[in-house]
Amino acid sequence: MSKIMILTDSCCDLSKETIEELGITVLPFELSVGGQTFREIFDKSTQEVYDLMATTDEIPKHSQISPLTFEETYKSIYDKGYTDIICVSINSQGSGTFNNANIAKNNFFENNPDAKLRIFNVDSKCYTIFYGYPIMEAVKKIRRGAEAEEIVAYLEDWFNVCGIYAVPYNLKYARKSGRISAAAAFAGELLGLKPIILFADGTTETVDKIRGEKNIVSKLVDCVEKNMTPQTPYIMVHGRDNALAKEVEKEIIKRTGRKAELYNPIGAVVAANIGPDLVGVLVRRKNK
Repeated sequence: MSKIMILTDSCCDLSKETIEELGITVLPFELSVGGQTFREIFDKSTQEVYDLMATTDEIPKHSQISPLTFEETYKSIYDKGYTDIICVSINSQGSGTFNNANIAKNNFFENNPDAKLRIFNVDSKCYTIFYGYPIMEAVKKIRRGAEAEEIVAYLEDWFNVCGIYAVPYNLKYARKSGRISAAAAFAGELLGLKPIILFADGTTETVDKIRGEKNIVSKLVDCVEKNMTPQTPYIMVHGRDNALAKEVEKEIIKRTGRKAELYNPIGAVVAANIGPDLVGVLVRRKNK
């Protein structure tokens, strides 16, 4: 009988309480800012990270999770009697973590050639709750008796079809970080424009421009309504303030009759690269 463990990294932006309830294994990214070094999720809450970022102009620094950490984690999970590991990683185009998970897989089997273990490494192609949410759904499938192949197929379908349409309030962090290419390259901020950025398929793309903060809600909802598959769940993504996210949800409800499945704040790694202030909507795209 199979025994499946979901393994992921802390950029999935699930809370510590949810991680414990799900019984999954989460490897934390380590960040440094304001003279402090801490593990995302485990050492500081999301709100504590926002508070720390508000006290400094320094951009938090973070590094990828090492192959050795992955290999040791595979071994620990295997020693507990698991037959399958489904490892879901942060976007491979924005971090070397997924590649390190694959290196660790090869190293594990070289060092444990007789191990009766299957490791499925899955590239989320995105960030934050984009892969945190389907991980929650994957655990439900495991508890209903689904096999590893079914869960991997579900995850890969989600990652191929879904996207986040997001509006950062300012681009200071994106420009300093350089990891969010669409935001870093956006040239309209001095003209009072804000980008709607699509996070999907391992890349970022500016899909529209908004003139003036008063137009964020209507323009973002226009974009979401145009691109989301009708009658499917959507998730509100926000930074340290969810007030604008509530306004966006209210407008989506007016147009579709559906409430958001979930509200989720971005964590430290995402905030370090796009800033702690944004509003976004995660949807299943109909053009996919």
